[in-house]
Amino acid sequence: MPRKTAPLGLAVDPVAPEPLHKQIGAQIRAAILERRLAPGLRLPSSRTLAAELGCARGTILAALDQLVAEGYLVAQAGSGLSVAANLPDEMLVPPRSGERRAAAAATVPPVLSHRTQAALAAQKIPEPLDDSPVAFPTGQPDRTAFPFALWAKLLEQEWRKPSWQVAGALHPFGHAGLRDAIAAYLGMARGFSCQGSAVVVTSGMRQSLSLFARLVLDAGQQAWIEEPGFIGTREAMAAAEVEAVHVPVDAQGFSVEAALKLAPQARLAVVAPSHQFPLGTVLGLQRRLALLSWAERTKSWIAEDDFDGEYRYAGRPLAPLRALDRSGRVAYLGSFSKLLFPALRLSYVVLPASLAPAAEKIMTGTAARASLLGQGALARFIADGHLAAHLRRTRLLYAGRQAALIRLGQLRLKGLLELAPDPGGMHLVARPVPALARGFDDVAVAAEAAVRGVAVAPLSACYGGRSKKHGLLLGYAGTPEADMASALAILRNVLKDR
Repeated sequence: MPRKTAPLGLAVDPVAPEPLHKQIGAQIRAAILERRLAPGLRLPSSRTLAAELGCARGTILAALDQLVAEGYLVAQAGSGLSVAANLPDEMLVPPRSGERRAAAAATVPPVLSHRTQAALAAQKIPEPLDDSPVAFPTGQPDRTAFPFALWAKLLEQEWRKPSWQVAGALHPFGHAGLRDAIAAYLGMARGFSCQGSAVVVTSGMRQSLSLFARLVLDAGQQAWIEEPGFIGTREAMAAAEVEAVHVPVDAQGFSVEAALKLAPQARLAVVAPSHQFPLGTVLGLQRRLALLSWAERTKSWIAEDDFDGEYRYAGRPLAPLRALDRSGRVAYLGSFSKLLFPALRLSYVVLPASLAPAAEKIMTGTAARASLLGQGALARFIADGHLAAHLRRTRLLYAGRQAALIRLGQLRLKGLLELAPDPGGMHLVARPVPALARGFDDVAVAAEAAVRGVAVAPLSACYGGRSKKHGLLLGYAGTPEADMASALAILRNVLKDR
C-alpha cells in the first residue's frame, strides 16, 4: 500500500509493525525538536489530518493527546492545538542520525567511578567465559569425579519440604546448618576450633576478601598482598577501595620484614601460607610466627587464603595461621568451588569472633548473599562424611595426575619448558629453559595455545608490579591423563612456532 503524505510532511506506513498513532506522534515530535514546527505554530485539525493520512480520527487524537501530555503541544480555547512556546532552547536542536549518533557514542569513553577503574586495572587478562573441556585449566577440579547422583538426592531432600527458616529470609551469613558443618569440618581437618556464628558463606574468594577488607580497613588504607599472587586478591582490594602493596615472595614465602620496608603503615596482610599461589611456596613456622606477632603488636589483621590446602601429596602440612592465632586477628578463607565443582559458587570466610556481630549488622542491609540453593545440600554432604571421602579419592587422583604431567612433560616439552614437582596444589609452574627465557612472552603463548584448544595461564599475569617473571601455569586436577600427551604436543608446537 503506498504511503500518504499530509501537509505537515507526515507519512504513515500501514504495514509497519509500529502502530499508526506512534508513527504520527514520533514524526510531529521530531519536527518540533528540529524547529520545522516553530513554537506557537497552530496545527491542522484532527479531522484534516485524518482525511489527509487516510486513517481514523481516533488514531490522530491518540497521537496528539500523547504529545499534549508530554508538553510538546498545548490546547488553546477556540484555536485547537499549537506547538508549545516554552520548550528549552537547548533541546530544540537537530538530533544526529542514528548512524552518526552510534559512531559518536563509540568514540566517547564512558565516565566510570574510581572504584570501577581500579577494578578494571587489576584485571591484567580477562578470564575466559567459554568453559569447554580443554587441558590444563587452573583451579579446576575433576568434575567427573564428583558424585552428582548423590548431590541430586541431597538437593531433593533439602527442597522437597524445606523448613520455615530455609524457605524464609536467609541469615546474612548463610545457611545455619552449613555454617555449623564448616566449623565442625575445620576443627577436624584443619586443626582449629571456631563457631558457626563466625562463618560467613560467600559466592567466591573475591567476595570473601572484599568483605573482610571493608570490615577492617577504611578506603585508601594499605594492605600487603603477595607478589606474584592470585589475581582475584588485587580485584578484591580494588573493590574494597584499599591500596594493595605488592610484597615480593621469595623461596621461603611472604616476609614481614620485606613488607614493612615497603609499607610500614599497612594494617592488613593477605597471604596463602599453606600453598602459595602460583609458586606453591609453604610459609615456614618462623615467618608465620613473625606475621602473627606483627598483627598482634600493631592491632592489624591477616586474611589467610587456604584455597587448596586440602591437597597435600607429600609430607605433613603445617598448622594454619588461624590455629596459631592467640589474639583473634586472623580471618580464614576457603572455597568449595575448587574442591567440588565450579558452578557451586560457594566459599566461606571464618571471621575473628570479635568481628562477627558488627559484620552481621552491616551485611543485613548491604551485602550480596551467596545463593541458598546448594547450601543445605552441602551441609548434609559435609556432615554425612561425603566431603572427607571425596577429598580422599581426589587426593589420590590428583597426585597421580601430577606425576603423569611431569613424566609426559619431560618428554614432550624437553628443551622448551621445565616442570618441577609440587608437594601440594592443583597446578604446576612450567618455566622456559635458560636458552628461551629471554624474550619469552607467556601471554602470547597462552593466547595461541587457547586458539588451538589448550588452556594454560601466563605466570606474568600474577604479578601486579612492573617486575615480572614469565612461565606457564598448567592445571592438572581437571585434566584426564589420557588427554595430556596430545595437549602437550599442541603446546610444544605453539612454543616451537614462535
